[in-house]
Amino acid sequence: MRSHTLGRGRALTASLLAASALLLTQTLTPTPAHAAGGILTVDVAAPFKPVTRTAAGGLYALKDATTPPDDSLVQALRPHTHTQPAPGVGQKPNGQPAGGDALVVADKAGRTGAGEIIRMPDIYPDFPYRWVGWDDWLGKVGTMIDKRLAATGATNIRGWELWNEPDWTWDTAAAGSFNDGWARTFKAVRAKDTVTPIVGPSDAGYVSTRMRAFLTAAKASGTVPDVTCWHELSARPDLIAAHIADYRSIETDLGLSPRPISVNEYGAPEEIDVPGRISSYIAKLERAKVWSADRAFWYEYGTFNGLLTTSAYQPTASYWLYKWYGDMAGNMVTTTPSSLTGLDGFASYDTTRKTVDVVFGNEVGTNTVNVKGLAPLGSSVKVTLRATPSSGRQTAVTAPTTVSTTTHQVSNGAISVTVPGMNVGSAYQLAIAPADTVADHQHRYEAENASVFRGESLSSSSASNGGYVGRIDNSGDARTHSYVDFVVNVPTARAYQLTIGYANGTGAQATQGLAHNGGAWSTVSYPPTAGWGEFGATVSRTVTLKAGYNVIRLAKGSPNFAGGTGYAELDYIQVD
Repeated sequence: MRSHTLGRGRALTASLLAASALLLTQTLTPTPAHAAGGILTVDVAAPFKPVTRTAAGGLYALKDATTPPDDSLVQALRPHTHTQPAPGVGQKPNGQPAGGDALVVADKAGRTGAGEIIRMPDIYPDFPYRWVGWDDWLGKVGTMIDKRLAATGATNIRGWELWNEPDWTWDTAAAGSFNDGWARTFKAVRAKDTVTPIVGPSDAGYVSTRMRAFLTAAKASGTVPDVTCWHELSARPDLIAAHIADYRSIETDLGLSPRPISVNEYGAPEEIDVPGRISSYIAKLERAKVWSADRAFWYEYGTFNGLLTTSAYQPTASYWLYKWYGDMAGNMVTTTPSSLTGLDGFASYDTTRKTVDVVFGNEVGTNTVNVKGLAPLGSSVKVTLRATPSSGRQTAVTAPTTVSTTTHQVSNGAISVTVPGMNVGSAYQLAIAPADTVADHQHRYEAENASVFRGESLSSSSASNGGYVGRIDNSGDARTHSYVDFVVNVPTARAYQLTIGYANGTGAQATQGLAHNGGAWSTVSYPPTAGWGEFGATVSRTVTLKAGYNVIRLAKGSPNFAGGTGYAELDYIQVD
């Protein structure tokens, strides 16, 4: 969605979502007025997934290979996946020059740990897309794939998005039905690229009947997407859970295995620069275990959709919401709001540091955050409350405001924090740690919290924080390389000891490549251990890091690396 089609796009999206809500036996009534007295309950003892920063992505977040922002500003956010225009992009959103070519910005995205989904119809300059003909489209599809296959350094491409918002941009009169067009395009992509995941249908809004018809047709033609995608742009984040539940029921009815879900546009224009409102979106996307989600594009390339100012690429108020999100580690833990339309938030618990972070907003006045499951933190905890305002996309905000620092006695494993004077547009953070904690930078980085490419997050009782990354099995080309990128933050430039927790059940020595900040490769050797998923073994290396953010890669396969031998699973890295 782009702002120059705002009236048509928003009106259509609202009607589609109204139909969806009716089918889900819900009524699209106006969102209730905000009122104080909301309660958010956080259960630290109820983790539900590793921290992956699902919603830290942007549509057209990056402009080109050289324009700011500085890598360190974005590394602090630890983005998950961006959606970027097609190779040879023709799209000129809001009258801007064509930009954001996924292959041009791939290295820039990779330096921050981010993956990319390629939006193929952005090869066309107009939006809505102007259909030329099937020969033209399939020729362009072939050219885009050829360019991607030639880009041997671009290892962070996570998928091909075959079309965008076909529920209103697909020219049925000229091109035939979308479901037939999807199958034809899918097969054309697979004829040249059998590896890269395919993403779709990418409708402007979720409509149950349309999704069911699409998946039924796709199953019949053997063209079910690898990643299912739609947009949430209706200013109704309270509907996200129902949409996802309905989608999962359709998968079950059709006998389809569960697909990862990408909501690669979220947030209406009036919401996207309101931290409190966006905190509600992130909470619901995380709670629903969405695989990836992107801030919607309404204005300009390259500012991460308003997280940075256009003039000097300085952080806005919204940036600090995502910085809090980026700093999370360990596991996401269960949060329960008293209402889906008011106060909401998301939270993490890092068992290594014994720290709990709660980010919340979307309410006014005096509200309460109840946190239980805190027994591991001791009898008293230090609670720091911070706030970031709703000051728009062109106002630089140098840092969030520290509102208070207090000590709370833990009673039956719980505390209750009253937050007075909340502003509905502001976002807030509660940072909770044992009362006797001495401030220090993070030393341990869990593999399952890192950027994982062609590996799998798994669980084990012997793993640090309960999770690890396995099946780091592939080397060969840019589409198949398996590696894990850790974005680490250190206070000073010096040599650090890097300790790697691992498992190697092969019975023989295995190797992976080690590089940091795009530098030279060295080889890490992993002696055999007791078995797969059985942790406790470590190996150590010395790495020289710069002050601030650094990206450390451990790889079975990666550009300019000959490839590892055998297989090893990664539990964590420790930087001391």
